[in-house]
Parts: sequence; structure tokens; C-alpha cells
Amino acid sequence: MKPTLFVLAAGMGSRYGGLKQLDSLGPSGETIMDYSIYDAIRAGFGKVVFVIRKDFDADFRAKVLSKYEGHIPTEVVYQSLDKLPEGFTVPEGRVKPWGTNHAVLMAKDVIREPFAVINADDYYGRDSFEVIGRWLAALPEGSTDRYCMVGFRVGNTLSESGSVARGICETNAEGHLTSVVERTEIMRVDGPVCYKDEAGHWVAVPDDTPVSMNMWGFTPDYFRHSEQFFIEFLQEHIQEPKAEYFIPLVVNRLITDGTASVSVLDTTSRWFGVTYAADRQAVVDKFKRLADDGVYPAKLF
Repeated sequence: MKPTLFVLAAGMGSRYGGLKQLDSLGPSGETIMDYSIYDAIRAGFGKVVFVIRKDFDADFRAKVLSKYEGHIPTEVVYQSLDKLPEGFTVPEGRVKPWGTNHAVLMAKDVIREPFAVINADDYYGRDSFEVIGRWLAALPEGSTDRYCMVGFRVGNTLSESGSVARGICETNAEGHLTSVVERTEIMRVDGPVCYKDEAGHWVAVPDDTPVSMNMWGFTPDYFRHSEQFFIEFLQEHIQEPKAEYFIPLVVNRLITDGTASVSVLDTTSRWFGVTYAADRQAVVDKFKRLADDGVYPAKLF
């Protein structure tokens, strides 16, 4: 069975003004997301599902979906604050979306096969889609609680304009994820890649340390776990205006209690994205170079 690609496109970039998901960065006006869809098609994915905000629907269909017609089947689902389990209502003053794992839950009625989750505004690279596509396609029919994530080598995920936030991963002897710790300040300090610890000290890590760039592989049973934990999350945090239900929260819980295993897949892909407005030109230059080198055609769709 061909896996599905699920694209998280409901957020607007907080660090970089504007709808960065629609920013033309490729030689023929491609967005970062166009490259992900192209790579996913090439890696054997059979369908793409996008989660967006309802008020963005008309724009999204006209500017984005129309491009992919005839290339791959697509579906759209909507994330909204009021999509809550029975018995819960949006607290007064809540404006922030409920987070990435709430966005994942929006697809529970349309995805029935193994699926990969990605951010709309990150460039993941051809190899990462091949690696996760192969892994998901090889799962036995009806497989449950066997998930994966692509572990990018931290040295391949840095920004030239400042520090980045990354989930630093630890694995066991079988290559399964044992923990993801979000580090909010990672950059090169006098050569080595370092993160700032809780005490404000820089801690060096090897360049090939795996980090999560929010590229996950799940089977549909993940929705059931997510619904269950979301109720518990709301019971504890619904009154906190900034509390978010993130994918690593759920994954950490499932691996800690032994419910699921998460294989960490290595990739040679170099991530890039527009974390800061100052990154934009470098990204434009990189896409031009990739087209010049024949990695991508000059026009994707």
C-alpha cells in the first residue's frame, strides 16, 4: 500500500512575517512545499492530505492545490480551535491553535494507511522522503504501534542567521527513539555544534547527532492514541492560553510507557528553511543551485 503524506500547513510562521508557506523561492516561483510534494511523488507516496485553516481555503485551492492536479490525489482538512472532544469548549481568550498533534488529529477520518507527517515550510530533501517512504511501504498490512521518524544530522539543519530550535534525539541499541529533548538554542560555537542547556552553558554535540525536524511516520492507530491523550491534555492544560499539544508529547508518552516503538531513520539530506527573514536569499540560491545541478527540473509542476 502506498503511504500518504500529511502536510501541516495551518500555521503562519511566527519568526518570519507573512505566509511563508506561499513564498516563491524556486526558479519558477516554487514554494518550499512544492519541493516536498515533488519529492514525495518521486518516493512513491500515493496521496497528499493538507491541514489548513478554513479561512485560507479559497486561496489555498487556487494558489496551491491547483498545481498538483493530475500529479497526485489530494485532500484538505481544517484545523480550528473549536474542534475539541465532547464535553470541552474553547476557553475565553484562547487564540493560539492547539498544536501540531491536534492538527494531526484533523486527518483521522481521511487517512487509513501508513502516513508521513511534515511541516509545510521546511525543505527536507529527496533522500529523506525516499528513506521514510520505503520504511512505511514495507510495513506489514495492519501493522500497529510501529512508528518512525527521520533523524536529520544536526550539522545539516543549522541556520546561517542565528540559532535554531531542534528536538535532540537519543536512541537505544536497536536504533529506536528513547527520548526527544527540545533545545531552543542550537548553533555552531567556535566550530562544534552546541546547544544551550538549562543553566545557560553551551554543550557540544557531534555533527551527526540525530534531531527531529517533525518528519514522522505513523500508522492509523496513532489517531486513537492521540484522541485519548488529548482528553488528558485538556483536563490538565485547557486554561493555559499558550499550552500546545505537540507531536513529541504524544510520542514520548507512547515510547516511555512501552506502547509503541519509533525507529530513527538516518538521512543524508540537508534541511533548510526560512527560520529568519535573513535566510530567504540563501534558500533562493540553494534552490537555483539544485536546479542547475539537475537535482530538480527548473519547473516542478
